[in-house]
Amino acid sequence: MKLKKIFALLALPSLFFLTGCQKEEDEPDPEFETTFILTENQAVSESISDDATVVFFEASINSGFYRVNGTAQTTGTLSCATVTVNPQNSTFPKTIVIDFGSGCVSQDGISRKGKINITLSDYVHNPGAVAVMTFDNYYTAGYKVEGTITWTNTSTPNGVSWTRQITGGKLTEPLGGYYWTHEGTKNVAQTAGASTPLNLLDDVYSVTGNHTVTNPAGKTRTVTILEDLEKKTTCYNVTKGKMKIQAQTHFAILDYGDGTCDKVATITIDGVAPITILLP
Repeated sequence: MKLKKIFALLALPSLFFLTGCQKEEDEPDPEFETTFILTENQAVSESISDDATVVFFEASINSGFYRVNGTAQTTGTLSCATVTVNPQNSTFPKTIVIDFGSGCVSQDGISRKGKINITLSDYVHNPGAVAVMTFDNYYTAGYKVEGTITWTNTSTPNGVSWTRQITGGKLTEPLGGYYWTHEGTKNVAQTAGASTPLNLLDDVYSVTGNHTVTNPAGKTRTVTILEDLEKKTTCYNVTKGKMKIQAQTHFAILDYGDGTCDKVATITIDGVAPITILLP
């Protein structure tokens, strides 16, 4: 994967090659290269963090902890998982263990393995409810997932919303062992589907907030959402919106496109020649 990224960078000499310096003409600026790679890393982080929320919501609605009881319409994320809830009575907090075992592909087409452990303080629909998610040898789409996600219901009479705080986040690529860390808080508001709480398939969310992403060498970039991200429950990746990834002397823009559910996004550094990337 890293080779593919480097080749893409080498295709932009006007952006990555230094002029007026003693460096060889074919040597890219390592800081630009780092920004490009960390921007792609952040895009993957967003997809995987959003997916954890989808898994949590489906487990909650199937277990009767969502807004209403009844037959739910979902993406089938848990179709090959075992869900255990304790205690079994109406007492909170609850401990939810979602176990994908040694690996399986759910009805939504995503491969997952290992466990997500959740401590839920109250019914999901209640303002102030908190869910703390941790990961036990957990993988999604081949990436190993580590860290803690704290979900907090911030809903008001005007709409459904929550915050998603990630601490100690770490993702490791399927091949080669390359990893990065990430932390930050996102604010999420539901923009469609609130009137049909048993149907998760029509849910759409708007995401704002900030993040940091760091590579194994300790190089960090600051991430700010410029245009609200659009996340649909039925799509693994963000479908729309822009993020700015800031370095000391330059910045990148990650653009998810026009709202189409796909794996395509673009990265532009300092406004020069966008590069297309593929998401998980």
